[in-house]
Amino acid sequence: MAGKIITIAQQKGGSGKTTLAAHLAVAWSRKPGMRVAILDIDPQGSLGEWFEAREERLGEEAGNISFRTASGWGSRREARSLARDHDFVIVDTPPKSDRDGRPAMEAADLVAIPVQPSPVDLWATEPTVEMAVAEGALAILVLNRVPPRARLTKEMADAMTEFGAKSAKARLGNRVAFAASMGQGSTVLETRLSAKAADEVEALAKELLKQMK
Repeated sequence: MAGKIITIAQQKGGSGKTTLAAHLAVAWSRKPGMRVAILDIDPQGSLGEWFEAREERLGEEAGNISFRTASGWGSRREARSLARDHDFVIVDTPPKSDRDGRPAMEAADLVAIPVQPSPVDLWATEPTVEMAVAEGALAILVLNRVPPRARLTKEMADAMTEFGAKSAKARLGNRVAFAASMGQGSTVLETRLSAKAADEVEALAKELLKQMK
């Protein structure tokens, strides 16, 4: 049976796609016997830089995670190929690109869409949701970089229900630990710079896994 393909997509830049992709990859790779692949189709290559730092720290195995790159239209074929011998394939897509993001969504079992709790970010998210729905993918909005006691969080969560996509109950906070761990080729699950951040990632990974089942 082929593995699950999870595409991380958001047309707005700076939403935290790469951080989300890396943390989900590590969360699922820590489960016994699970093989995870990450596929970077963003020309900026941030996920590739994170993986290289990870290889320097852990060696070629990089914690039971494989890494590949592909162009936009090649992402569908590459993702499906990786899914034949991996349990999870996580695809990091570029912002502001219908052409490159669409094939990755078409191949996906689930499209995770990170969105920060602000009106501007919410408005910019709607085209991404529409594209995912058009491709017949299960789209789930993930509130990311949520400040503590943010006034807009509930308002944004309520507005997100109008988009025709599910919203994850688990949310990722606005924590320095996420960026700090990424700079080390790691994640908060491993550095434990913030127990709360690690708990948030674990909860989100578990919730998304349940949605795919």
